[in-house]
Amino acid sequence: MTLTRRIIPCLDTDGARVVKGVNFVGLRDAGDPAELAARYNAEGADELVVLDIAASRDRRSTFLETIRNVAAELAIPLTAGGGIRTLEEARAVVLAGADKVTVNTAAIHDPELLSRLAEEFGSQAVVLAIDAKRDGKNWKVYARGGRDATELDAVDWAKKGVSHGAGEILITSMDRDGTLSGFDLALTAAISTAVRVPVIASGGAKSPLHFFDVFTEGRADAALAASIFHDGVQSIRSLKEFLASRAVEVRLPC
Repeated sequence: MTLTRRIIPCLDTDGARVVKGVNFVGLRDAGDPAELAARYNAEGADELVVLDIAASRDRRSTFLETIRNVAAELAIPLTAGGGIRTLEEARAVVLAGADKVTVNTAAIHDPELLSRLAEEFGSQAVVLAIDAKRDGKNWKVYARGGRDATELDAVDWAKKGVSHGAGEILITSMDRDGTLSGFDLALTAAISTAVRVPVIASGGAKSPLHFFDVFTEGRADAALAASIFHDGVQSIRSLKEFLASRAVEVRLPC
């Protein structure tokens, strides 16, 4: 587990633009990926995630060009994914400038994909993304950008994913996504307790206190957010200063 907590902006892209919605729907334009990447790099983000939420073959070349443009603006690690189904597609993303690749639906259908990616790039470069929604006392895993429910339990799937080679878990609460009501602390803590790799919490962030809670009560190693950064609701610098004042170890921007 890492000691320094990471703040990670996320760029969800549909073609060549960044988009954002609520509960995975109602998408709106949120800006140019390269411009936002440059801004977050300057503000002190620890990493950046770029996801192709369209993930169709006719957009693949556009997405690779987006990765190239974003990577050119960064001096921090870049994670990219969305619709990656094969080792060859992952390799293209890495060659375009990504330091890590993230997979979701394809790994559900073929867990061995995680093993092949880990063998090719190393586990530290393989991020298993999990979209989860509350189902009674547990959480159910969803595929295809939250459209298809599976029979997988989120905690069990996280453990299986790590056993197959995932070196990091990106857990998104579908219940909280875009709501600005705070991270799902119970979900994040359940995943963090179950695996021995870093866990990135996603979905619901608004205030600095939400980040403090997910790093303490939720036991997350990193926290990802989109709309609060895109819309200027929260700056990364002031967020990190708040966390440092609460004794959360973060890398403060120069």
